Amino acid sequence: MRPPTMSGHFLLAPIPESSSDYLLPKDIKLAVLGAGRVGKSAMIVRFLTKRFIGDYEPNTGKLYSRLVCVEGDQLSLQIQDTPGGIQVQDSLSPAVDSLSKCVQWAEGFLLVYSITDYDSYLSIRPLYQHIRKVHPDSKAPVIIVGNKGDLLHARQVQTRDGIQLANELGSLFLEISTSENYEDVCDVFQHLCKEVSKLHSLGGERRRVSIIPRPRSPNMQDLKRRFKQALSSKAKAPSTLG
Repeated sequence: MRPPTMSGHFLLAPIPESSSDYLLPKDIKLAVLGAGRVGKSAMIVRFLTKRFIGDYEPNTGKLYSRLVCVEGDQLSLQIQDTPGGIQVQDSLSPAVDSLSKCVQWAEGFLLVYSITDYDSYLSIRPLYQHIRKVHPDSKAPVIIVGNKGDLLHARQVQTRDGIQLANELGSLFLEISTSENYEDVCDVFQHLCKEVSKLHSLGGERRRVSIIPRPRSPNMQDLKRRFKQALSSKAKAPSTLG
């Protein structure tokens, strides 16, 4: 079956840097990849808003940007949604070029297939191999997600197939239902955020803005108190003259 034609340029610009004097939240950049109609957009919106929306227009690529809190840490989270149906074997395709730019930009990846679509499952391995080929950091975490776990009557991919593939690729595997279980969707994204944060910590990345914070103004009352104490100490000191 021939995949649908995709928009050539779907990677959007990241959030601009803030000019604040304070320590910025950590930037976490994630990309969600997979075949068409597997529920990538629904997963992202479910995580960010807790709402489930079943139908979406064919995705041309959208960047979601939010401040989120994960285990007490405030994160500046950016999630790049991507079109489905890209054949990564066609290295000359404009869509593959845009996908490669997205992969270079992101720090963590969700590879999503539908348990009701065996072809979408078969697309995971080429996508994983493309990530490892293109991404500069071979340690970038990848989670494989079997979505639409509520549609058991239409299942084409068994749970053991997902587990086996994840073991072969050295990735974590989770099977979820975006429509029925918000907690599972939340766990997927939060776990990936934590894995990316660990890489930041290992790399010593704790970004500060280029502007040096302004020093605090001296407390004049405190200065006067110290000055009086110094004078009092001198007055009480015994004379060294004969």
